[in-house]
Amino acid sequence: MIYRGNTQEYLAIADIKDENLSGLLEEVPHALLVLWFTTDNNCMTIDGQDLCFNRNELICLTEFHRLENVDIVGARLIKFNREFYCIYNHDSEVGCKGLLFFGSQRVPHIYLPEDEIEVFQTVYRMFSLEFQQHDHLQMEMLQMMLKRFLILCARLYKKQEHIEMPAAQLDLIREYNYLVEKHFKEKHNVAEYAELLHRSPKTLSNHFRKFAKKSPLDYIKSRRMLEARRLLLQGDMSIKEVAYELQFEDIQSFSRFFKREEGLSPGAFVQAKGKKGNTSGILA
Repeated sequence: MIYRGNTQEYLAIADIKDENLSGLLEEVPHALLVLWFTTDNNCMTIDGQDLCFNRNELICLTEFHRLENVDIVGARLIKFNREFYCIYNHDSEVGCKGLLFFGSQRVPHIYLPEDEIEVFQTVYRMFSLEFQQHDHLQMEMLQMMLKRFLILCARLYKKQEHIEMPAAQLDLIREYNYLVEKHFKEKHNVAEYAELLHRSPKTLSNHFRKFAKKSPLDYIKSRRMLEARRLLLQGDMSIKEVAYELQFEDIQSFSRFFKREEGLSPGAFVQAKGKKGNTSGILA
């Protein structure tokens, strides 16, 4: 089921499996999505990492995640674009920016406990029912269903990740994550982000030391590495071009950075991944 508005709004929900992946792989600009697996043994490669998911596990993906070797036995898909619901403008409502989406560290992975399944199923059923309505309130109602679903995901993710810090402290970390996502190509040191957040670098570092698992600099390096892997795996750029795209001084500094973080040189990384023959496409 797909909703398309008059100004490029897009929302899709669907039950998908290997025989029907069009909703998952359809190119939609600025798309975000949630995959809720309804069976065991669903496997795929995300940004070069082989992952498997079982029944009642959820993951959140953005347009920048690269999907390959997709083998889905059964899953529910919720996919929407920025025009339909902008998580930046509505962050105060759902609190998922820098948490479920654009966290720059790893794919958010949520486990549905038995006592939460019925709640999630109810919201999904209400989604389905609202697609049958065609009045002037349909888009607003669908936005409400999406917002409710994202709130449920964010609450459960924070609980399962033991994120129990006060809201103000969590908001600072989420905002830092989002700023890294937005500026990682041109801003490479903590001081630049501290200035954007109107904090001193020392204050920011102390905050992360107290409340986060990684330092602010680690977040920057992780995001640059993630993009380096994505660009190298796409195969459209040479190593020199990737170094230029990520604004390294030269190919040597990029190679040293990559090998230090990955344990392999960029060339060895490409060769190792190339043995798998992954060419199935990019999620957009």
